[in-house]
Amino acid sequence: MMAAVNFRGGLLLALVVLCGPVAAAPASDPVHETCSRIARKLASVGLRECLARGLQPGGAHSVQGTPILVREFAPIAGRPPLARVLLVGGIHGDEYASVSIVFKWLRILERHHSGRFHWRVAPLMNPDGLLRRKSQRVNARGVDLNRNFPTPNWHRESARYWERTGRNPRRYPGASPLSEPESRWLANEIRVFAPDVVLAIHAPYGIVDFDGPPLAPKRLGSLYLRLLGIYPGSLGNYAGVQGRLPVVTVELPHAGIMPKAREVRRIWRDAISWLFKRFPERELRHASLER
Repeated sequence: MMAAVNFRGGLLLALVVLCGPVAAAPASDPVHETCSRIARKLASVGLRECLARGLQPGGAHSVQGTPILVREFAPIAGRPPLARVLLVGGIHGDEYASVSIVFKWLRILERHHSGRFHWRVAPLMNPDGLLRRKSQRVNARGVDLNRNFPTPNWHRESARYWERTGRNPRRYPGASPLSEPESRWLANEIRVFAPDVVLAIHAPYGIVDFDGPPLAPKRLGSLYLRLLGIYPGSLGNYAGVQGRLPVVTVELPHAGIMPKAREVRRIWRDAISWLFKRFPERELRHASLER
């Protein structure tokens, strides 16, 4: 069921709704099974690493029944966080690097999480697109999840947009907004978790894109701010423009090649620095970065 929900000053349609040897797991263990499939697909994420990240089922499944895995890093007990941050990778299944880099950042968070921010992290939002034999941008029903979010005049504008692409199957927005379980999951996360900022990882434009209220990060690592514009049904349009929620889209330079380890750390450090500037520390004058 769809309902109008008011958040961040905008009216949106939203859904109401350990290190060491890897032990054998029962076939019914959804985390082990999903990690096994991720490890077989991504050379940069092994089974041990995936299992060590402490991921848990996020309460929803893909079209083909794969759980969307999440990890949460809570703030300091009894103290409100500076901001709630929702970090999502793998919205497009053929953008391998957008998944791999989130696993590297999860490891950084585990080591250096200060508790000043409340994190919710989903490294792979579109498992069906990534984990099939030949990975694809769209989900199992052929829908571009980043065109499936409810934005003004969605039916008319998304149809016009798809016609302009020559009805490119990689850009198919779906039959209706939030028709897909994966996009419904993310819309529900925004409603329930109520993030103050969304970080969405993509490839391969090699830039930083931004939607929503200022201020945008001017640079993350070697990636500079360059606005790509808004599209019917995109996450930036839905949450950033309509919802007045800052959406930072990190476009890595290559879909199939991870940035070097130094660049992975630089992007992360710059993102954390921007978060502290965007949501300034009011109680502690010298907060250590989560790096």
